[in-house]
Amino acid sequence: MFQRQEYIDKLIGYKDKKIIKAIMGVRRCGKSTLLKLFQKYLLEQGVDSKQIIFINFEDFEFDKLRDAKTLYQYIKDNLDTVHMTYIFLDEVQNVKEFQRVVDSLFLKNNVDIYITGSNAHLLSGELATLLSGRYVKIEMLPLSFAEYIEAKKATDSSIGELYREYTEGTSFPYALQLEQPQIKEYLSSIYDTIILKDIIARKKIEDVMMLESVIHFLMDNIGNILSTKKISDTMASNGRKINVRTVESYLTSLTEACILYCAKRYDIKGKQYLKTLEKYYVVDIGLRNAMLGASGRDVGHILENIIYLELIRRSYEVFVGKIGDVEVDFVAKDETGIKYIQVAASVRDEKTLERELRPLQKIQDNYPKCIMTLDMDPIADYDGIRRINALDYLLHKVELF
Repeated sequence: MFQRQEYIDKLIGYKDKKIIKAIMGVRRCGKSTLLKLFQKYLLEQGVDSKQIIFINFEDFEFDKLRDAKTLYQYIKDNLDTVHMTYIFLDEVQNVKEFQRVVDSLFLKNNVDIYITGSNAHLLSGELATLLSGRYVKIEMLPLSFAEYIEAKKATDSSIGELYREYTEGTSFPYALQLEQPQIKEYLSSIYDTIILKDIIARKKIEDVMMLESVIHFLMDNIGNILSTKKISDTMASNGRKINVRTVESYLTSLTEACILYCAKRYDIKGKQYLKTLEKYYVVDIGLRNAMLGASGRDVGHILENIIYLELIRRSYEVFVGKIGDVEVDFVAKDETGIKYIQVAASVRDEKTLERELRPLQKIQDNYPKCIMTLDMDPIADYDGIRRINALDYLLHKVELF
């Protein structure tokens, strides 16, 4: 099992804290493995195995525990009455009314609760109401480029080749154990499971072909400004009529299933959030390749997608910036303030450099600004706007500012 140290450290930091740890992420991103790794850590720290309750609700062995009352009684009967009991509920969305079980367990002393789910819908509605202020969301993604390099035990001389492999293959952890011809089949199975279990079945969607057409369009337009009307109009122009409300429902389902991420727009000059014209990014470029084919196109948009996910990993809140009539790829916010980021495959061409600098030059505040590229050139500075190598950033060799 590949050690996902970043996530292990987060769980260690929350260990024994009176707060529910809700680990969310797309299917097969490594949530179950993370729980096993953390249990191994607990045992190494002297925790007795009797203090650990682990239930994977996709395992038929625990099928009878999908009933909320039965689950609650089972856990209650197995609690350690003296020491802390560590409760791990994996893919808990398979339990009807699981929220009531988690809420009741939370009220007990000496329990430390960890839940995972493949659908962000879990953290809305009743769970959010019942457990408001009592849970922390830990968003898990497939392998970052840095993790991929670590797993491959790569040298600096092979970084460029491995980036190409990373973008043409997949970031799902288990794929590290597969040969290249097997990866596409594996990705297809992940895609089918997500679509069937997390979207079609849960939302009771009847027009599966229309859903797939919308997904195909979104995958083909990562990094492009979109609206529900534009998607609806595009489908109509292709002879597939769909109303805006249905498109909105599909988009909600895809983001809840963690297969797509939405970057909303932010008016930099007006300092306000905008409700229309978002960008969408896919959780794994490999899934996109499986649908569209890896043709080597869209190098810039693929890099933009990867940078977006990296910013999310580093706990930034990420928006698409608007300044007048131009766009800033990312407005990244955290507790330290704001960073403005442009992403381009290359800016060695003078006109391309001017185009990428223009939006950043329009911003009048003093927050840091930078351009990330794949150019293997030294760090440069254009009147306070830094240009850095994107791979160096992904590998933690250079920070934004």
